[in-house]
Parts: sequence; C-alpha cells; structure tokens
Amino acid sequence: MTPTPRQRTYAILPVKRFADAKGRLGSDLSAGTRRALAESMVTDVLMALRRTKAIDEVLIVTSEPTAEAIGHGYGATVIADDIEEGQSAAVLIGIEQALEQGATRVLLVPGDCPALDPVELTELLDLPPAGRSVTLVPDRHGSGTNALVLAPPDVIEPSFGEDSRARHERAAATAGVPCHVEHVQTLLIDVDTADDLAALRQLLADHRGGAAHTRGMLSRLAGRERPPAAGS
Repeated sequence: MTPTPRQRTYAILPVKRFADAKGRLGSDLSAGTRRALAESMVTDVLMALRRTKAIDEVLIVTSEPTAEAIGHGYGATVIADDIEEGQSAAVLIGIEQALEQGATRVLLVPGDCPALDPVELTELLDLPPAGRSVTLVPDRHGSGTNALVLAPPDVIEPSFGEDSRARHERAAATAGVPCHVEHVQTLLIDVDTADDLAALRQLLADHRGGAAHTRGMLSRLAGRERPPAAGS
C-alpha cells in the first residue's frame, strides 16, 4: 500500500495594528493596556504555533511593526498587509503566499487565543480528513470561528466575523466538501469583550503552563485592580 503523502501545513496568523486592537475593551482598559495585551496575546499564539511539530511554516500577515519584529524573532515569515481590510482579507494574502510555497494545507488562527496548546493543536492536525476538506473550530458561543484548517488552502474563501461559522459551513457545502467541526478547549476563547477577558482568566487558571506573556499581563492588571489593604 502506498503511504499517504504528508501534508505540508502552513499556519497563517493575521495581526492588525496594535493601536487599533481590542477597541471593545475601551471602557475597561486604557489604550496603552489594550496595546500591551494585544502584543502579549500575539506573542503567545506565535510561540504555540512554533512549538507545534505538524506546522511546517508560520506566516504572519501584518502592517504592525512590533508584530513584524516579534515574528522575525520567532522565525516566522512576515508578509506585509498593504490593504489592511480586516482578518479575512489578511488571511487571503497569506493563503496566496502559502500556495506559492507549496503548502497543501493551511491553519488559520487569530492572534487573540493565547491559551492555545500545541498538544491540542497537534491532535487537531493529526486527524486530517482524507481529500478536500474544511475543519472548523468554533468559539465558545458556537457561532464564530476561532480556527480553520483548509485542505487544499484555497478550498473555500474564509469569511471571519460575526456568525462566521454558518458562513464557513455554507461555503463548504457550496464547494461540495465536508466541513468537520472540532471543539478545541484552548481555542474556544478569543478576547473581544470584558466577559471574554474574564473567561480567559478562568481558562488560564484551569490550565497549567503556556501563555506566559498573557499570564504576566493579566497578573499585572489584577494587581492594579486589587483594592488597597485596610489602613494603607
């Protein structure tokens, strides 16, 4: 029996400008804190991707100079996001580059899922469906998309944002390919709101290791939020 050729997998990480990140946390966090939090989360996601053996290359699509520097520091390939039209447009830039470099599969992940565990990600990528397929990891609400695995990379056109799970499932049906839904515990939470941030704190408290930069950032935030001791 001829062995199945190994997939050549590229991870694509779109990163918006940190100054524009996490605007929905504006009433809870200062602009500087939001920027620092975004930077910490992207760093942790990148570290997790680099530690996942099933991933051959990591592509960062960004116009953010700090993200570019972080990417180079961790051995990722940085691609300029010259159009800055959002997550879906950015990953299309990455997909085009991945195809040019011979990728047979892409993993699309956001930069605000810092709890991402390389072991869980390896398990996801080690169960590749045969042939053309889409694998979707929903968010904790069940309606969004926190990761897509596309084989081949252009099997469907990604469409992230509100209610993206349904759009991706429809796109797979239209393309005539199966859409497998997988629930990955450490990919359930992306951070957009104060509730998301609270859920992330709990997830990190329940899991040992990983997300070192985000843990440190949240620890500093907790210190600021803690009321002064009586008599101080």
